[in-house]
Amino acid sequence: MRRDSKTILRDAIKAGEDILEMLDGMNETAFLADLRTQRATERSFEIVGEALARLAREFPEVAARIPEHRRVIDFRNVLAHGYDSVDPRLVFDLARTRLPALLASLRAAG
Repeated sequence: MRRDSKTILRDAIKAGEDILEMLDGMNETAFLADLRTQRATERSFEIVGEALARLAREFPEVAARIPEHRRVIDFRNVLAHGYDSVDPRLVFDLARTRLPALLASLRAAG
């Protein structure tokens, strides 16, 4: 069943917001010591990336409005398929430094 672009964007936004909520008040040291939060953050990033992959396939004109959507999709693929090479410091850094701008782009695209 094909979903509309707004629903796909909402899925990505919700997963991104979940990441920010999980990491609220958490520093890198605490993140590195908390395997459960690491895995939950990775899973939420996977959802963001998969949503953008679907968007790119089904609604490329919408995906084109999201800067670096291809890099987000590539990151999702690393998380899913290169799980043994994922650096949790990178995951934390991306959540803190890049995710807020991505969320703004996702909201604007909808």
